[in-house]
Amino acid sequence: MSGHSKWASIKHKKAIVDSRRGKQFSKLTRAIMVAARDGGGDPTGNPPKDNIERAIAKGTGEGGEADAIESVLYEGYGPGGVAVLVEAMTENRNRTGADVRHAFTKNGGSLGEPGSVSYLFDKKGAIIVDATRYSEDDLLPAVEAGAEDIAVDGDVFEVISEPADFTAVRHALEQADVELDSAEMVYRPSALVPVDEGHAGSLLRLIDSLEDSDDVEAVHANFDAPAEMLERIAG
Repeated sequence: MSGHSKWASIKHKKAIVDSRRGKQFSKLTRAIMVAARDGGGDPTGNPPKDNIERAIAKGTGEGGEADAIESVLYEGYGPGGVAVLVEAMTENRNRTGADVRHAFTKNGGSLGEPGSVSYLFDKKGAIIVDATRYSEDDLLPAVEAGAEDIAVDGDVFEVISEPADFTAVRHALEQADVELDSAEMVYRPSALVPVDEGHAGSLLRLIDSLEDSDDVEAVHANFDAPAEMLERIAG
C-alpha cells in the first residue's frame, strides 16, 4: 500500500506489509520443504537454487531474456470510488493484464484506461522511522540531504523526498545510524477518499487479490479510513 502522512494509513500499511511478508515466507518455507523432500537436504541439488540462478541470469541479460521483462502500470477504481495504481513486472502483458482485470472485476472494481487515475498520485521517496526511538533532531541529516517533508503521527515518522533525492536522503539517515523501518518509492495520493467499513473490506480483498499475483510489484490506493477499522478488517 502507498503510505502518506496520516497515521491511519501508515499504521495500515505497516500491518499489511507485515502480513504480506508472513505470507511470502510461508510460501518459501513450503517450497523449500517440498524441494528438500524431493531432492534431499543438499541445497546445491534442489530446484530453488536453480530457480534463483535462472532469475539472476535473466536479470543480468544472459540469453536475452531480460529484454522480455517490462514494467507496466495499471490504473483503475476500487470499491467506493477509490483510485488504484498497480505496478507490475511482466514478460507477458496479455496474461498479467487479464489477471489484473479479473481481480478488479471480482472484487467490485473496474480496470481503467492509462491516465485515468495516475494524475491523482505523485511519485515520491518515503522512509518510515520509529518515532519512539528517534527524535526530529535525529532526522535533520535527511533535511540537509534534500527531504521535503517529515510528518509525525502516532509513533512513526515519514520522511518524504523527490525521487531524485531519495537515495541521498536514505544514505544520510543510514550514515547517521538511524534505523529505517522501510525505504521505498511510492505513489502518494494528492487527495484522499474516505471509505466506510463495507467498502474498506472489499477494497482490502481487491488489494489482496492483486498482490497475490507473482507479476505485481506494488499496489497504491488513495483511500482513508480509521486505523481501528482497518486493523479489525485486516485482522
